[in-house]
Amino acid sequence: MDTGVLFSTWGHWSGESAKPQHSQFQFVFGGNRKLKAFMGWDGIIVLDTSVDIIDMCREYMLRAKNESCGQCFPCRLGTEEMSRILQRICDGFGKQGDIERLKDLAYLMKDSSKCGIGETTPRPLLDALQHYRDRFESAIADKQRRFQGNYLYKITAPCTDACPSHLDIPKYVENIRLGRLEESLAVIRENCPLPGTIGRVCVRPCEFHCRRTLMDEAISIKSLKRFVADQEIAQQAEPTFSPPPRKQGRVAIIGAGPAGLSCAFYLGRLGYQSTIFEALPEPGGMAAVGIPDYRLPRELLRREVEMVEKMGAEIRYNVRVGQDITLEQIKDEGYRAVFVGVGAHEPSKMRCEGEDAGYEGFMTGVEYLRRIAFGQKPLQGKKAVVVGGGNVAMDCVRSSLRLGFDEVNLVYRRTMSEMPADPVEIEEAQEEGVTFNFQIQPVRIVAENGKVRALECLRMQMGEPDASGRRRPEPINGSNFEIECEAMIPAIGQTCSVDLVLPDERGIELTRWKTIEVDEYTFRTGQLRVFGGGDCATGPATLIEALNAGKKGAKYINQFLDQSTCYSEDDDHMEKLIARMQVYNSDEKLPYHGFEKRARQQALDPARRIKSFAEVDSGLTRPQAVKEASRCLRCYRIALAAL
Repeated sequence: MDTGVLFSTWGHWSGESAKPQHSQFQFVFGGNRKLKAFMGWDGIIVLDTSVDIIDMCREYMLRAKNESCGQCFPCRLGTEEMSRILQRICDGFGKQGDIERLKDLAYLMKDSSKCGIGETTPRPLLDALQHYRDRFESAIADKQRRFQGNYLYKITAPCTDACPSHLDIPKYVENIRLGRLEESLAVIRENCPLPGTIGRVCVRPCEFHCRRTLMDEAISIKSLKRFVADQEIAQQAEPTFSPPPRKQGRVAIIGAGPAGLSCAFYLGRLGYQSTIFEALPEPGGMAAVGIPDYRLPRELLRREVEMVEKMGAEIRYNVRVGQDITLEQIKDEGYRAVFVGVGAHEPSKMRCEGEDAGYEGFMTGVEYLRRIAFGQKPLQGKKAVVVGGGNVAMDCVRSSLRLGFDEVNLVYRRTMSEMPADPVEIEEAQEEGVTFNFQIQPVRIVAENGKVRALECLRMQMGEPDASGRRRPEPINGSNFEIECEAMIPAIGQTCSVDLVLPDERGIELTRWKTIEVDEYTFRTGQLRVFGGGDCATGPATLIEALNAGKKGAKYINQFLDQSTCYSEDDDHMEKLIARMQVYNSDEKLPYHGFEKRARQQALDPARRIKSFAEVDSGLTRPQAVKEASRCLRCYRIALAAL
């Protein structure tokens, strides 16, 4: 490969360099095809000078023309004319003045368009015209027809790129603005089969990459998703899609959690029937027994699972794979493929003296929430202590208040700014009366007569950064103290027990974290017909990540059953390349700021909401949703790779 040059004069790539040294731009697609050049929102990157820049500009502008929404004339007409000029040059009919005309149109479009397509598409063209002007001039003079190159294309946005399942967020938000709620929900379901669920409990990485944060506040993307899902229920409407003609054979799925349900849903859309083997007596996995009803009403989750069943899934409850039935027995029943979607239901150890003593009043957060989900009050008393800083810990402290505990303490060994829990969950827990204790490390459970009496703790101070980049908590010697409690609940993390589900399975490798080894693209294990995804492959992750794993698993199971082989597809490679290019730029300076705040859902009064497990947030009203959707900047970005 002839090393080229790197140009990025508009944004946060790396600026101009004679010989790029940046490994993030070296990328290999399937079939050992190397990236030769990339055109995108921040300019043009050339790694191989054999690339025909003029033809690449033609292809890029053609894609821009096709993606232009047409709502503002600089983009609608600019992309049309620039595409026509570039095609003319590539056909050998270029004219004097074409270069200046392209520059004028590009600047006009960049400076006056109303959305991301119009604002960013001209950038790589302007870079090409500046740094490769001699090639454009030669092409116009030579009048030679140019050969079309080999390109891959994908459209993205900062929010879309941040979403693990890559929802087309600007599109479904725009449909809400235009009042097209059915179309909006259909767009969501292309990549998210549980919109009402995700619209309530997603950790919303998309919102943290929303460019409105650089002006005022992020769009309420999660709440808008919930809005359209709730509207479908309110109108007693049925989804507009229906299963395609059935294909031969069934697929077995282990686990009716988010990953398994997603896999079943998308297999159904591809024409396959599936059987889900679930250890619990109801569907949803950790979404059902790990998230309290005040955040995710069970009837809503069950309704969305019914849609999965209508797509062709059968769920067999109270079946523990590995105990009641083995993977080999499942395969012997004639299933053509198996997807393992087991969740992380096992608690992590707190490494605190007394946690394994079996004291009355001690219960892990996972078990605590599971029992609450089944209608129990698993612990008694007036004072409870929960250890942890994530969303499970928030669920435990807030549930404890609803169960009647008068005093609920949260203990966390770092500072509030380092808590991994959703800031909204932290805020609502504080509103409800939870006492937060920061930079505190539990050291011993104090018990009397076999019952929890207190938690002995040690105060901490923040030291040097650890491997994660966060400052390491260090103990302050002699700072021991006790927090009185009758209930002690550690909620510091979970692990996966897939080794109990797949004991001694040949060809399926387990990591030291007891997760299964799967291909990063196809999700296939070492066994020919067995795929896996979700917590059992990644370790404990978010619900939207599990849904994405199930979706990708269904995609490659279909590929395997159709073609008897499994190979990564270009679209998935493009997703990884785009993620590497960092679509969101936190240092970007926008010319506007302080316009308007985001819409907020109405919430029950704290004094009222802690008296029951009724849903806290009521969702957006229709006027709120339409107004909120109108805040979207439609930050689409076009990515084009030359191979």
